[in-house]
Amino acid sequence: MAKEKMIDITVKLEDGSNKVFTETAGISVGEIAKRVYKEDSRKYVAARSAGKLRELTRKLSSGCTLEFITLDSVIGFDMYKRSLVLLMLSAIDNLSDRKEGEYLVDVMYSLGKGFFCVINNRLDGGKLIISPDTRDKIKAEMDRMVEADMKIEKISVNTEDAIAQFNARGMVDKAELFKYRRTSKTNMYVLNGYSDYFYGYMLPSTGYIKSYDLVPYDDGMVLVIPDRKTLECAPYEAPGKLYSVLRKSEDWGSALGITNVGKLNSVIAQGGMNNLMLVQEALMEKQIAEIADKIREDGKQIVLIAGPSSSGKTTFSNRLSIQLQAHGLHPHPIAMDNFFKERSETPKDENGNYDFECLGAMDLDLFNDSMSRLLKGETVEIPTFDFLVGKKNFDGNYLKMDSPDVLVVEGIHALNPASTESLPKDACFKIYISALTQLNIDEHNRISTTDTRLLRRIVRDARTRGNDARKTISMWPSVRAGEEKNIFPFQEEADAMINSALIYELSAIKQFVEPLLFSVPQDSEEYYEAKRLLKFLDYFLGIDVQMVPINSLLREFIGGGCFKV
Repeated sequence: MAKEKMIDITVKLEDGSNKVFTETAGISVGEIAKRVYKEDSRKYVAARSAGKLRELTRKLSSGCTLEFITLDSVIGFDMYKRSLVLLMLSAIDNLSDRKEGEYLVDVMYSLGKGFFCVINNRLDGGKLIISPDTRDKIKAEMDRMVEADMKIEKISVNTEDAIAQFNARGMVDKAELFKYRRTSKTNMYVLNGYSDYFYGYMLPSTGYIKSYDLVPYDDGMVLVIPDRKTLECAPYEAPGKLYSVLRKSEDWGSALGITNVGKLNSVIAQGGMNNLMLVQEALMEKQIAEIADKIREDGKQIVLIAGPSSSGKTTFSNRLSIQLQAHGLHPHPIAMDNFFKERSETPKDENGNYDFECLGAMDLDLFNDSMSRLLKGETVEIPTFDFLVGKKNFDGNYLKMDSPDVLVVEGIHALNPASTESLPKDACFKIYISALTQLNIDEHNRISTTDTRLLRRIVRDARTRGNDARKTISMWPSVRAGEEKNIFPFQEEADAMINSALIYELSAIKQFVEPLLFSVPQDSEEYYEAKRLLKFLDYFLGIDVQMVPINSLLREFIGGGCFKV
């Protein structure tokens, strides 16, 4: 009998030390996790090895070094969310007493701390209204499957066979997507007989999923996800204004015939991109014109604009100003960033670094006083903040408002009521802007709004600030933490919301961002994220960006626009 092959496995621990195991080849990553972490092993859901991510089910055939990833990390929690979606889909499939595929579930978009989903009847095209009783049945089946700790199995199938399977089950989005894939093999995940394709890795079993909820909402339901750090679900409250904007974007995508990446690729392949681009830009201009009309009708004197990083605030502000002029008003742009406190007065975070994202970093007394005096018709000197030395400069930039004048103020805290507490509410008009991606990869794989904004920022940072992709990726968690604290909680304060995402933008930005992502070193912490984004971009066919209009919001990131950014 052949002698068993022995391999050395090194595990890098959180305290910087290593543990070395000599094991029989074929041992899984999950078995190593149990050896190292014992009763705490379920806190660890994957491992890094040689710049690659390894699922716990991965068998090891040669020696390697493993660095385990926790469930509450960004990577681990993404696996949790994907596995939770698979659990829901499998539970609905289990409850169907008819042939497989009659009920088709669309996981449509992120809505607060959850995913908005609808269930369609494949036979009549109608939607299944989620009653409390239906919700309870689905939730009970999910609970049963979690308690049973069912295995999530990964299998590899021929891509042609996968397409045939998707067509047979009515998953036309996936079938169309896979027409443009170059790979001959496709990885599928199977849970309790239900198989599906997912963009990204999974947990090894349902027992790792502990917290979730289902809440009926409008004509669908929200799959509530827990907090990443506590893994507990708070009582769910849907952001109604955000939902309205997302639903409108969805309707526009449906009217254009493009609701997923496969359909977008088909339009590109058939030469229809120029018309699509013009229609999309016309829809964007229509939104901006409607907001300008509302501002004029209501007699607003201060427009406050806020949104997360790379949402296109600068270009939007310029285009809104043009529309305000077309409505007979005189807009004056004001950046709240010029009202920072002096560097010596700036608060510091828990690590002793200056916290430029917090509300306390703003000189709100000066801002409110300046805006109040302008509303009274006084002449006010507006400062310019010098970020190099950390001081406000008063260099003769005087402003006085006349009757048709409107102040257009942009800043991350613009929607926070504490920022404008001294200003009359009836003079203010608040706008929230974000890239609320209405396009999905397919029925069950969303395109994260966060990913769209990160790709935008990587391209812009490289072009305007000289930052490489590695630096931008490394800063992104801090940027996101600031948004969660300072921007998202106040989005429902807005009088108007605008979706800055363009259906075609990822096909346009692809050629700019791919070289930057390929340059991220394999031995860096940011390599996995760069690799993930590259895999994501593989779904898209590229387009010629010369067709992108010079006033397009996308020009803020790829360059060549008519506005100074």
